[in-house]
Amino acid sequence: MLAAERRNLILEELQANKKVVVSELSKNFNVSEETIRRDLDKLDKDGLAIKGYGGAVLNENASIDMPFNVRKKKNIPGKQKIAALISKLIEDDDHIILDPSTTGVFIARALKDKKHLTIITNSIEVMIELSDVSDWNIISSGGTMQEGSLALTGPRAVEGLGIFNADKAIISCKGIDMGKGITDGNELFSETKRMMIQSAGQCIVAVDHTKFDKIAFSKICDVSKANIVVTDEKPSDKWLDVFRDLGIRCMYPEE
Repeated sequence: MLAAERRNLILEELQANKKVVVSELSKNFNVSEETIRRDLDKLDKDGLAIKGYGGAVLNENASIDMPFNVRKKKNIPGKQKIAALISKLIEDDDHIILDPSTTGVFIARALKDKKHLTIITNSIEVMIELSDVSDWNIISSGGTMQEGSLALTGPRAVEGLGIFNADKAIISCKGIDMGKGITDGNELFSETKRMMIQSAGQCIVAVDHTKFDKIAFSKICDVSKANIVVTDEKPSDKWLDVFRDLGIRCMYPEE
């Protein structure tokens, strides 16, 4: 097993259990404890974990971007619930802008029973997911690949997204806060998502319950920019009041 593969598996365990122990990892991967310590050193240096005596804990800073292949295995049931709800909002022949989130891949999968959709995206993973759909128009934004994210970003991506007039933009985020708005961990992601919102008639925010009252590094937009918020669990009454006051529809499985 390559070191990078082992570190991703360690990250998956950190996401699941919030902590790992050197001795246990050494046995599980059949490598020396020193090798595991080097792995944890690397994860600590990258800001993904916080190394301590005998192990490490997950760095739960909302601005930290985990590798795509690690993130896509987190809260799969929640992402499936969100995708199923969003599929009800999409009509045949819609023009959709879809962001490069792991939730976006589940959404793309859930839309495959629709006809003649146009999907504009900066997600390489979404394009791969939809490569077997015959009657859709799949359009890439262009741009520069962001390491570890399978996303296209930068000036060319922003310019590519800006030339379209879509029906709906579906974006995710790292945090949604009543004061700080909708935020992401990376300015490159935020600027592409701002352009997605500008290029669509309706903004649908796909956000799981763990992102509420969290603030990440870079602001995408105010909460008021959302037309619909789709989540996997019923938000607090306080949040439901905010959405009601702003005229935002909130969808969740128990609705």
